[in-house]
Amino acid sequence: MSDTDIEPASDLLKGAPETAYLWGHVAGSGDIQPGEFTISTNDETCADRLAAIAGGGDIDQRETERPYAHNTAVTRTKDEYLVTVEGDVVSNATAAFGLPVGDDAGGYRFDVFEEFQRQLLRGLLESCGTVCFKSSSGTVGISFVHDDRKLLETVDSLLDACPVDAPTGEISETSSGGYWFGLDDDAAAPFGTWVYDGSDETNLFAPTRRQKLTRSLEQAEN
Repeated sequence: MSDTDIEPASDLLKGAPETAYLWGHVAGSGDIQPGEFTISTNDETCADRLAAIAGGGDIDQRETERPYAHNTAVTRTKDEYLVTVEGDVVSNATAAFGLPVGDDAGGYRFDVFEEFQRQLLRGLLESCGTVCFKSSSGTVGISFVHDDRKLLETVDSLLDACPVDAPTGEISETSSGGYWFGLDDDAAAPFGTWVYDGSDETNLFAPTRRQKLTRSLEQAEN
């Protein structure tokens, strides 16, 4: 294994746990241009792991201030890690998976990852999902937020097809101009447990994101 405890994917165009996880992140947080994509993550270990899967890439750290999706009057400042990967394989993959490039709309064709839905959804959850503990109800909220409604429709379909019951609400507009939908609160625990099952064996996860979900579920139990 490399220093990141993860090996490069043998072929970024083929279905595998690591490619499903990587392209989930690309779809959820990626800025995709011809021959290049840049993934954004707040987890340094995750950035290292994504770059390793891709076989290398530039990692740039910066401090960002962003508004909350549901309340633009509130902002938060965090370290952000940008993973940029270039090459012909990026162009081939974005075409194969129907990812949006530049201003062109995407179609999101993830059939090649049918056997790796868990890792694909994990990448999507970590890149465009939110997790919070609702103190008023003692439940955990899991939602997905993105500017591209088509991507959220794709995520909704993936959730509908996953082996745990994960009912969702309608896709709605956010105050910042994007879109979002949430899982039913009763589905948070079974889905959260399922989506990270086996992640210790593969290291295909962002430690801070998994920890936040785990802690939120523990709070709900107590």
